[in-house]
Parts: sequence; C-alpha cells; structure tokens
Amino acid sequence: MANNKAKKMSLSEFRERLFILSQYCIPQHTLSRLIGYLADCEIPLIKSKIIQLFSHFFPINMAEAERENYEQYLSFNDFFTRALKPGARAIVQEKNAIASPADGAISEIGIIEKDQLLQAKGHKYSLLALLGGDTALAEQFNNGAFATIYLSPKDYHRVHMPLAGTLQKTLYVPGKLFSVNQTTANNVPGLFARNERLVCVFNTDCGPMVVILVGAMIVAAIETVWAGQVAPQSKKINTIDMTKVFALDKGAEMGRFKLGSTAIVLFPENTVTWNKNLENATTVQLGELLGTINSHS
Repeated sequence: MANNKAKKMSLSEFRERLFILSQYCIPQHTLSRLIGYLADCEIPLIKSKIIQLFSHFFPINMAEAERENYEQYLSFNDFFTRALKPGARAIVQEKNAIASPADGAISEIGIIEKDQLLQAKGHKYSLLALLGGDTALAEQFNNGAFATIYLSPKDYHRVHMPLAGTLQKTLYVPGKLFSVNQTTANNVPGLFARNERLVCVFNTDCGPMVVILVGAMIVAAIETVWAGQVAPQSKKINTIDMTKVFALDKGAEMGRFKLGSTAIVLFPENTVTWNKNLENATTVQLGELLGTINSHS
C-alpha cells in the first residue's frame, strides 16, 4: 500500500512538473493568438462544436445566462464572455463594503509586506514589478492590501467594480502568458508580474484603488468598457492618462477576458479589512463581500 501510494505521488509530481516545463517551451503568444482566432470564428458548425466540447468538460450554469441557448451565440468568445440575467448577482450595497469584482476562487488575500505580495505558499513577488515599474504608483500601495481572484474556465468572465470610482489611468504591461491556475502559481516565481496585464487605476471616495486584469495561457484578449480591446498590444509598456471623466458605479462592468484569467485588487495601507471568511481556494461570486473600508480611511 505504501509503495503504491508513493508511486502515485511520484506520478502526480511528474505530471505537474511536465505541465510547468511545457509552458516554458511552447510559443505562448502564438498559441494564444491562434486559439483566439478560432474562438472568434462565426462559422455555425465550428463555433457550435467548440462550445459543445467546452461545455462537456466544464459545468456551465446556463440558467443564469442572459441567453440560455448555446445556439444564440455568434462565436465561442461571444459565449465565453456571456452576460448574466439582470439580478443574477447581488452586489453588497453598504458604502464601505468592497464587492468581489468577479466570480472565481481566492488565490491569495492579505497584506502587502512592504513591496511584496504573496503569490502562493513559498512564493512572493514585487508590487513594483506588478505595476510595470511605476514607482510613484507602487509607493501608494506599499504595505497595503491585496486580493487575487482566479477565474476558472467555468466561471462568468466579466470583471466589475469593487467600489464606485473614477478612472485615472491605465498601464498596459506586456509579458508572458503562463497559465494562472493554482498549480502554476505554486511553481512559477513572479507569475502575475511576468504575465501580460492591464493595470487600471481608480480614484474612489475612500482613496486610490487598482484593479489589474492579468492575461494567461490562451487568453486571446482583454477588453474594457471604455476602450474596447486593449490587449494584446506592443512589446512596450503603454500608459494612458484619462483626459475625460469616466466614472463607474460599484458593481458596474469594467472589463472582460476572452478565455480565463485572474483579477487583482489593491488598496493603500490601513484602508481595508478583508472578510475573515476568505482564504486560499475560497469560492466567491461577483458582488459578494470581499472586505470593508476602515472607518478612518
């Protein structure tokens, strides 16, 4: 029994290592873009087969979708970024309540230790690197609070506002396209600061807030409600300062992923108390209580 168990563990470890190694070896961007073209295909036979195959492997709750019939979707991406029925998610209404920006699972949640965020057990990464090297922005969030939410393939893939806010600027940061599931987070150092991402900086009644949309393996694009598709772009960091006021209410859609990924929320030091019921692997839904703004903030 002990030997069999040891063999099973060894096989599991081997598969895990092979999965991680393969991500270093394959052409991440080329593969992701090719899959993106296929996901945008509107040929009825092709798009229907892709949706059927995907739905076979992942338990999609179509009862909550605005369009319940698979055949109503023009392409796989149209299906993947499907809207929910009005009222399908309840958004916490208290002014100081922070709403979960997405459906998914908590990857990590806690306090930024100086410039270091927890990625997974045994792995930390740099806030400055995550924010594309923007020193002035990073200084606002040193010793602050962070929450990382992983959106699995079965989840609703639109990202919404944790608090009402006005968009100040965005930073598109080019990078790799590693998978962002827990296995990869446990094994690839600096994962979220290495992947392609869009950093969105908001001003709220409680101070600054950052929401980061992190790209991943086979994520063909990141879109926002104010600029449409914003990733992929060039190989350089692109910072855009907003010249017009663009305000969004709490719970309003801010962006979406064409295929799954991760959202990270940042707040400054001593401004947030996270929901004590949330920890690694806790399932959350859009609008649920993520934490509260401290009264002195």
